[in-house]
Amino acid sequence: MQRFIRHLEGQAGWRALVTAFGLGALTALAMPPVHAIPVLLVSFSGLLILLGKAGSWKRAAVIGWAFGWGSHVAGLYWITHSILTEAERLWWFVPLAVPLLALWMGAYTIIAAVIAWWARPGWPRALALAGGWVLAEFVRGWAFTGFPWNLMGTVWAFGALPVQGAAWIGVHGLSLVTVWLAVTPLLGRRAMAGGVAILLGFGAFGLARLWPEEPPPLPATVILVQGNVAQEAKWREDTRWPIFRRYIELSRQGVEAAAREAPGTRPVIVWPETASPFLLADDPEARRIAAAALPPEGLLLAGTVRGEWGPDGRAQRLFNSLVAVTPDGAVAGRFDKFHLVPFGEYMPLAGLLPIRVIRAGVDFGAGPGPTALPLPGLPPAGPLICYEVIFSGQVVGDTRPGWLLNITNDAWFGISAGPHQHLATARMRAVEEGLPMLRAAQTGISAGFDSRGRETARLPLGETGVALSPLPAAGAPTPFSRFGLLIPLVLTGLFLGGAAWGSYRATPSLRVP
Repeated sequence: MQRFIRHLEGQAGWRALVTAFGLGALTALAMPPVHAIPVLLVSFSGLLILLGKAGSWKRAAVIGWAFGWGSHVAGLYWITHSILTEAERLWWFVPLAVPLLALWMGAYTIIAAVIAWWARPGWPRALALAGGWVLAEFVRGWAFTGFPWNLMGTVWAFGALPVQGAAWIGVHGLSLVTVWLAVTPLLGRRAMAGGVAILLGFGAFGLARLWPEEPPPLPATVILVQGNVAQEAKWREDTRWPIFRRYIELSRQGVEAAAREAPGTRPVIVWPETASPFLLADDPEARRIAAAALPPEGLLLAGTVRGEWGPDGRAQRLFNSLVAVTPDGAVAGRFDKFHLVPFGEYMPLAGLLPIRVIRAGVDFGAGPGPTALPLPGLPPAGPLICYEVIFSGQVVGDTRPGWLLNITNDAWFGISAGPHQHLATARMRAVEEGLPMLRAAQTGISAGFDSRGRETARLPLGETGVALSPLPAAGAPTPFSRFGLLIPLVLTGLFLGGAAWGSYRATPSLRVP
């Protein structure tokens, strides 16, 4: 450890920035799907050492920015695949997209770096880094519509046991504990022993939550349909009917499998985001054909584009929607996506930046927000389309649903870490809210989780097929579901308050570089 510290303390000038970038990139290995969490002991400890040698807050800010840039370049590399789906149009943007986005996302790390630099070396600076890091996560999840992807707490989402703490403190609270634990090697043996005790305590808490038997599932079988349609083929005129038929045939296979494996349960078919190449909400004939795959007691929940039409027959507004279709082809319910993707589903800044990834003549409209969607014969669902599921504390409206439903088109991400990272956030929301999560993804990973984050079904990335899951019963409301982000905000404030007290208790004017 001393050799590691001396080596980093010897880094200056541009070498310190390159080192910070590399340490930041190392954190991506702790994220899904690798979950190499011990690398954080190196990366965050290294960052703290570099900040301790920064001669000014401005230098600390640049070091923090370099660390954040490296973290997001390595963690968001898969976004390049989204650009490559329109390579003939956006070829010039391919080498720029990830570095520029990561540069922007990395700027939030300046918050953590400057706060840590102002704190006194030792445990106050460690508290300041952890508190500042989570404060930066909060800002990143809110500013400019927010992008809280790869929050540090998601490193624990490789199983149900390590994420049970999210039921109390949410993913941001797990981030706080994770960064603190990552720098304990710099604080001596007692701190490391305390870190081990914290881990054991979280493990014991997880076992206590998972020990009681889950309530029996509801008498329904959810059929998650994964069409595995490449994004490049999705909207071509010559592929529309083959794609539609594929989803209908897979639905029939799922209904037959459910009749064999779970007789007496109600089949609920789920198609992913914009799975239908036809506008189901507006096309009675397409609904009739899709409904032919349903048994009399069945229900289809399908991702589709919905339009609002002008007198000339042209679309005035488009919506990324989910519709509930009954066996007679009627629309029993509808939900419109409310958290839209900038430069994908709408153009921010009044279109001043002419970069649109998704081809469309008009911007998509936003729905009213999270809701409990009534469904015939089922508990109300909490629909979440695509990346709406990544926003902790913002997935449930005023009325608590009986389950959460995430439909997504992860074909944009390709065969990469992106779908695994997205799946981890879905598991985290299930634990935070104490609600089952059923997830259908275009190319995968489709999965089901009960209210404690235990997996009930999975269809791997890049496969075509169906996954059958029981519909788990809702759990009791968790402390996080009751108080939301207030709990991790208070904890973050306590960490920052402790850092301030530890830094200024002896010498109120002390300012340590």
